Amino acid sequence: MSGGYFESVRRVVVKVGSAVLCDEGQRLDRRIVQSLVKQLSELKRRGIEVVLVSSGAVATGMEILGMEKAPATLTQKQAVAALGQGQLIATYAELFRKAGIVSAQILLTHADLADRERYLNAKHAIQALLDLHIIPIVNENDTVSVEEIKFGDNDRLGALCAALVEADLLIVLSDIDALYTADPKRDPTATRVARVETITDELMAAAGGRGSGIGTGGMATKIAAIRDLTQRGIPALIAGGKQPGIISQLFAGKELGTYFPPSVDPLAARKHWIAYTLKHRGRVHVDEGAYLALRDGGKSLLAVGVVRVEGDFRVGDAVSIIAPSGQEVARGLVSYSSVELREVCGRRTHEIDGVLGYCPAPSVIHRDDLVLLGSI
Repeated sequence: MSGGYFESVRRVVVKVGSAVLCDEGQRLDRRIVQSLVKQLSELKRRGIEVVLVSSGAVATGMEILGMEKAPATLTQKQAVAALGQGQLIATYAELFRKAGIVSAQILLTHADLADRERYLNAKHAIQALLDLHIIPIVNENDTVSVEEIKFGDNDRLGALCAALVEADLLIVLSDIDALYTADPKRDPTATRVARVETITDELMAAAGGRGSGIGTGGMATKIAAIRDLTQRGIPALIAGGKQPGIISQLFAGKELGTYFPPSVDPLAARKHWIAYTLKHRGRVHVDEGAYLALRDGGKSLLAVGVVRVEGDFRVGDAVSIIAPSGQEVARGLVSYSSVELREVCGRRTHEIDGVLGYCPAPSVIHRDDLVLLGSI
């Protein structure tokens, strides 16, 4: 990735995880935070809009309480996060203020982005902060998050925020400085991958599992989040968060980290929201005819083409569409509940009223609410 590209970046989202922010004792490393704030402040003074997605609430809370091990239960984690988040944002606010920059806190759950109205409200709120020359600092609202409304990890949150604010670039700061051909901690012959044109299943498998320490994500979660983001037409870069001056070096044109270019055929904002922001509540298996109609004809999905339904979902939920091969080929917003759809699988539209006593909609998923995944 050339320095010339960075010259065109006007809005950047920087995601930093606990593995970067914490020292070996899993305590917040103030030197890392100070360096990060200094670099982001430099970008701000250059006229670049910055959104920071920062982990660290639980680690900060653990430090305040003198805890040696991570909380064992969800309620303990929520309590520790509530304590730590206030101190974390106070630390950022103090350091940014010393640099002459105002920052603001935004706490989100997945439910905030899964509802289209709330999604747009969040988008407008962040835009208002940027218009006021304020740096938004985003984190998951761990205090109220339960499994149903969690993002899963802040890699996903960072990618969703980049799509939300229509950033020019997402920078993921990791405790590993790039994607490698093998695990560099175990294999001394591993070499850095400078650029990844296509994120394949093989690449995902090679990326391995979770990270170390207090963080909740590993390289695989970062690449999965980036894969979804690039479909919106937004590039991303993984770089070493503990490397001194890493962001300044990148914007100075240094070839560091691993770059993931944007899709050449990006999805529109709403289609991307359907495919990659929403959690999918079920799986709808279709026959060969329906699969070909979706793939080649850009058609809506009709009940006659549905052969099997998995999961429990309501009208308006997002579901995955599964081809006869077992491959997930599309995602969409369903116009039937799972109970209704099981009753009318394989039925033609004019037969549905006779089965249900009503017809919820002419199509199970209208083509305007349907997104094909990649090249199917």
